[in-house]
Amino acid sequence: MKTCYKLVSLLVVVAFLVSCGATPTPVPVPTGTPKPPEPTATQAAVEPTAEPTAEPTVENAPPTDQTLTCAEPIKIGLITDKTGALALYGEMIERSFLLGMEYMAGAPGTEDHVFKIDECEIQVLIRDDQSTPDTTATVARELIDVENVDLLVGTTSSGATATLQQVALDNDKILIVAPAAANEITGANFNDHTFRVSRTNYHDAVNQCEYMTTLYKTYVQIAPDYAFGWGGAQAFRDACTFFGGEFVADDIFAPADTTDFTPYMDQILASGAEAWIVTWAGAGFIAMMQAAEESGVMDEMAMGTAYINNSLMPVFFANAIGQTAGILYHYTAPDNPVNDWLVQETKARYGVPPDLFDADGMNAAIAAITALYKTGGDTSSAALIAAMEGMEFEGPKGTILFRPEDHLAVQDMYIVKLLNVDDPEAKYFELVKTTRPEIPCLLPETLKDRCGDLPYGSLSGQQ
Repeated sequence: MKTCYKLVSLLVVVAFLVSCGATPTPVPVPTGTPKPPEPTATQAAVEPTAEPTAEPTVENAPPTDQTLTCAEPIKIGLITDKTGALALYGEMIERSFLLGMEYMAGAPGTEDHVFKIDECEIQVLIRDDQSTPDTTATVARELIDVENVDLLVGTTSSGATATLQQVALDNDKILIVAPAAANEITGANFNDHTFRVSRTNYHDAVNQCEYMTTLYKTYVQIAPDYAFGWGGAQAFRDACTFFGGEFVADDIFAPADTTDFTPYMDQILASGAEAWIVTWAGAGFIAMMQAAEESGVMDEMAMGTAYINNSLMPVFFANAIGQTAGILYHYTAPDNPVNDWLVQETKARYGVPPDLFDADGMNAAIAAITALYKTGGDTSSAALIAAMEGMEFEGPKGTILFRPEDHLAVQDMYIVKLLNVDDPEAKYFELVKTTRPEIPCLLPETLKDRCGDLPYGSLSGQQ
């Protein structure tokens, strides 16, 4: 029996897709982890467990030497999941966005989330979309038509984010996306009113494949047979091939409602690959892993993976101690003052360290205020687009760049080694490497000219 890494989790998914007629279309859920258990009332709550400190414990200099002014208070609409299937992730975004606003203001906000930044008042209005596109559209229109918000931030589900993109565009509002990860947001669904601080599926693939191909050269992969699975498989095939890997069998696409994975495990074993990569979402993962164990796949082959949020690490990775994989953010990985502040304040207010998507929420707040400094408080879409294309700012993951071509966030990712799953402060990892993945431009053919010199359609520059 060959020696290999044994892992008990799949390559994460945090975005669910469903078929609609002949053309599959995205619906609620992000990319990056197996679907979590339904959040409990405690998990969904976003109330601090401690009173806010009197003022931030780390000084923050404004992004320019200007003073931010505005003729009228500025309103930001934050749409996230507070009570739906992704409330666990929505909690991270809400708390970290508010902390990011406090960081930029240099002082806490009011109970109504009003922050005084220089000579400008900025109010954050929070709405729950339950990761449901129809609800997303309803609350977004209410924020625009009734509350007169100036810009939007959200949301947790990739499918709901596609809806939010269109609402923002139709109403001439800028949208900052966090934490949805679907490639389409800054690819097929691109519009110039959307900027994202969240990573894409390609970030996960490039981060993981660049490292994984130093260990294994031959691969096979399985994914669900609809748009999400096709996109994930394409990203990993492209990235792992680019870094020297070889896929020795056709990609395996199984129906999303599969319960018996034995025939697929037989195909995976028959491929002779050193490692298998999984992109999946939903309850079928449990049946898949049972079949992988029973068929011997877990004994004979390594499994591609990416680590997930703190609360689920002990559930899925208890027998993977010592293994190395990718992760989009863990609070112990970055080393910079912004992350230090986020760690200290999250622990103080919420009784837990920052989690998988806390950096995204804080980055969204920092991006919004940095852009307002650059426009002198002008919230018009024309002014904000001009300011944000090519804009850089410092966040918990270090320097973030809004790529002018497609508004994708160029950002760091991490390779970490799992040390334990029982540390009371979730100090599970040792940092192995910080990466900065180069992502191809995925704009539709009609917008290809915007891509300039960037690789178009794949890492190799080929469609």
